[in-house]
Amino acid sequence: MKKWIKIIAQAAFFVIVSMLMNALVDWLGLTIPGSIIGMFVVFFLLQKKWLRLEWVEAGASFLLAELLLFFIPPSVGIISYQNLMLHEGVQIFFVIAIGTAIVMASSGLVAQRIAKRKEMRS
Repeated sequence: MKKWIKIIAQAAFFVIVSMLMNALVDWLGLTIPGSIIGMFVVFFLLQKKWLRLEWVEAGASFLLAELLLFFIPPSVGIISYQNLMLHEGVQIFFVIAIGTAIVMASSGLVAQRIAKRKEMRS
């Protein structure tokens, strides 16, 4: 029971950070999504050691494990746009495929650089 309270509290932290950053984006009139700014804020706090990894790790792991659930609503929403998918579906598919490939490649390159840096430090 204590484990689940910890996970819920840590997940709530991420939700609160996202809501605060969305409010900040609205207030400042920025075009960047608040969740992206929130991600950078959490990263900055972790790097400065103002936020410890163990304070958010269980909640982050839970959210990552359940990530697939966050894609169900958009997938169901596609059904509402059958005409669009019939006429523009191939183009949409290629844009998604190319975007996914770019994200995977850049994530892999960043991970390799981080791994090399860690090897050099040890």
